[in-house]
Amino acid sequence: RTGLDDKLLDTIVKYAPEKMVYISCNVSTLARDLVRLVEVYDLHYIQSVDMFPHTARTEAVVKLTRKKPDSK
Repeated sequence: RTGLDDKLLDTIVKYAPEKMVYISCNVSTLARDLVRLVEVYDLHYIQSVDMFPHTARTEAVVKLTRKKPDSK
């Protein structure tokens, strides 16, 4: 539940795969990581999934696509 390691985030931002799906079980670390990822990605989709009914826990699925060169 710690989110992405700083070194991994640096690598993802540096090499920027064309598409990425990020699945997170912690919305706080997801939000922190998305701050970095939106430097190079457009966020196309985010969905909360209740994998554990009757608890406060949810999963989040995020679809990211690398920004086009002229995109800001």
